[in-house]
Amino acid sequence: MKTNFALYGVALLLVQALTACGSSPVTVPKEETAQTAPAKTEDAQYDKLVVAFGDSLYAGYRLGPTEGLAPQLQAALEKAGIKARVHNAGVSGDTTAAGKQRLTFVLDNLEKKPDLVVLGLGGNDMLRGIQPKETEANLNAMLEELKKRDIDVVLTGMLAAPNLGPDYANAFNPIFPKLAKQYDAPLYPFFLDGVVADPKLMLPDNIHPNAQGVAKVVDGLAPLVEKALQP
Repeated sequence: MKTNFALYGVALLLVQALTACGSSPVTVPKEETAQTAPAKTEDAQYDKLVVAFGDSLYAGYRLGPTEGLAPQLQAALEKAGIKARVHNAGVSGDTTAAGKQRLTFVLDNLEKKPDLVVLGLGGNDMLRGIQPKETEANLNAMLEELKKRDIDVVLTGMLAAPNLGPDYANAFNPIFPKLAKQYDAPLYPFFLDGVVADPKLMLPDNIHPNAQGVAKVVDGLAPLVEKALQP
């Protein structure tokens, strides 16, 4: 995949300095953490339940209630004639280890079994310089749990920032294609593809997409989700 990482690399250098210098978890403001239990009245209005399980890229960091991944993906599915609710289970600051810890809680507290989980974690692992083998093991555990529950998955990938060097990239970047193949899961290879290098599609931090950036992500991701939801 040909992607311009110039802005991405500069931004991640700054963030890495803030996030990788300690092992304590990131403190997440309450308003930036997704709700993990859906409103009980909503499921009855929809035929399908999709869970968007990820980090701040999923949570709708600094975006309005209709601007994040979950609401925009839900709107795209509705436009395609699919009556689905997309539940926002994104939590800012989550690593794959944190995601692994909360996955069963999220699934157990839904009113019904999801028809699909869109899974996207690993970006914060990369920012913290966590060993790729740990990231892979955590993602593998989550995919194994979803397989055990017979829940279909669409996986969204992440790529290592250039400043982390070729050795890290060579270990990190293949994780997502490898796991997608292993679990026969559709893969959107890089969540920020076509977005991260365009300042008009990014928030001022140059790390998170703005509403227009999320719309571009959804343009690429929605067809995979639509296909995964077909009988």
